Amino acid sequence: MRALVINCTLKSSPDPSNTQALAEKVAEQLESYSVDVEFVRAADLDIAAGVVTEAAGPGDAWPDVHRKLLDADILVIASPTWLGRPSSIAQRVLERMDAMLSETDDVGRPVAYNRVAGVVVTGNEDGAHHVISEISGALADIGYTIPGQAWTYWHLGPGPGPDYLDDERGHDWSHRTARAMAANLYGTAKAFAATPLGAPPQ
Repeated sequence: MRALVINCTLKSSPDPSNTQALAEKVAEQLESYSVDVEFVRAADLDIAAGVVTEAAGPGDAWPDVHRKLLDADILVIASPTWLGRPSSIAQRVLERMDAMLSETDDVGRPVAYNRVAGVVVTGNEDGAHHVISEISGALADIGYTIPGQAWTYWHLGPGPGPDYLDDERGHDWSHRTARAMAANLYGTAKAFAATPLGAPPQ
């Protein structure tokens, strides 16, 4: 089984990413189930604006990310919170995934069917549940299944404050929910592998 984590931090490598650090807790639990986990840091890629799968311009990295999406049984979108909303990079990733709404497999199933997804959110402002709702709703529209409590987040309440990597407060809860998130994603993906959804009735 394969999982893809798309880190939608605004920071390019090698800058430390709070979002990456929390997403790695989900990955560690998935790996304990022998899931092969791959990370993509979207800020390191040239992802053009658009709502198409094919390259939207010279050097557009999206087609390669799209291939990774189709190789993965489990998807995790990880985003910081900015102004109470997902990052602009998370929005761009979701906009490019919009093209998957019209893509089907050989038996007529939307390509996101029988795949599961969850969300990781970091930030030093409140708004995590809003970010989770926006991203989860978009992924469900595309065709992904979102298991119950397939999310984790970390923040220290409203207003400015320290970053995840700079403050240990709240980590126990965030890591515990990360492990539960991974377990729910894995369990649901296993169920789909055993009994996949068919094509929608016509």
